[in-house]
Amino acid sequence: MEYTQLGRTGLKVSRIVLGTMNFGPQTEEADSHSIMDAALDAGINFFDTANVYGWGENKGRTEEIIGSWFAKGGGRREKTVLATKVYGNMAAEGEPWPNTDKLSAVNIRRAVDASLKRLGTDHIDLYQFHHVDRSTPWDEIWQAIDVLVQQGKIIYAGSSNHAGWHIAQANETAARRGSYGLVSEQCLYNLAERRAEMEVIPAAQGYGAGIIPWSPLHGGLLGGALRKEREGGGSRSTSGRSADALKNPAVRDQIQRYEDLLAKHGIEPGEAALAWLLTRPGVTGPIVGPRTAEQLASAVRAAELKLNEEVLTELDEIFPGPGPSPEAFAW
Repeated sequence: MEYTQLGRTGLKVSRIVLGTMNFGPQTEEADSHSIMDAALDAGINFFDTANVYGWGENKGRTEEIIGSWFAKGGGRREKTVLATKVYGNMAAEGEPWPNTDKLSAVNIRRAVDASLKRLGTDHIDLYQFHHVDRSTPWDEIWQAIDVLVQQGKIIYAGSSNHAGWHIAQANETAARRGSYGLVSEQCLYNLAERRAEMEVIPAAQGYGAGIIPWSPLHGGLLGGALRKEREGGGSRSTSGRSADALKNPAVRDQIQRYEDLLAKHGIEPGEAALAWLLTRPGVTGPIVGPRTAEQLASAVRAAELKLNEEVLTELDEIFPGPGPSPEAFAW
């Protein structure tokens, strides 16, 4: 496993990030523990979660599963760079209540304590803002974060699903306060969805924040979706926006060209999509969310895959990026 520094920090993290969103909803606790053990064995030290994972009545369940894994000892917590998120509403289903979501100083304080309890640890390495809170000023957010850093409850702060100008606004406010600011941005980024290249990634690079792409296979679209469809596995090969995308003949043609290219070179589509992200400027590492040990093994193989210039050029032809702003939408 290769390692890199997270943004401008001195923290070393694996180029593959273990996403845990499936732990609980789709993967049982024992299997989740086995996947985390296998990830550490493969050299993956960067684990990502969120307080709302588990969803519905089971919000927080994923953090609890990670916590029970840490409790097994064996250096599991010490070897793991732990990232979680705050923003989602943690009120009980059907019992809405104010100040149980978003980024007020009150909710941040309550949310971090609740996450620490579920995770069974005394600190979070990377505490991320899961979405933009348009109602809370950055001065208030950084005041809350600075207190948590001073208390030793968190070490770094990052963002997720923020626009380029949000990243700039956040870090300019942090600089004015003498705060460290955002060290990472977790965004939707893959071969089929490259809009982050216009402003989000340049902003992150400009402020020394590492990019952590989520949905690197675009809901399965880039994981051999058409091949699996032909083989009878299409029901699990795509989901959400990607399943809808395949109804578009132009998208189907694009994905077919993609799969044909990789078949010619003997490369698995999902592994190519991950390997491509590892070539992109500013990318720390993509988040993979395995449901099984084999899916994790595939991600590890992707980290070792080196795409040659011919393949990279053809991938750009099939999935052209928008280019940087303002040229992407102006002269």
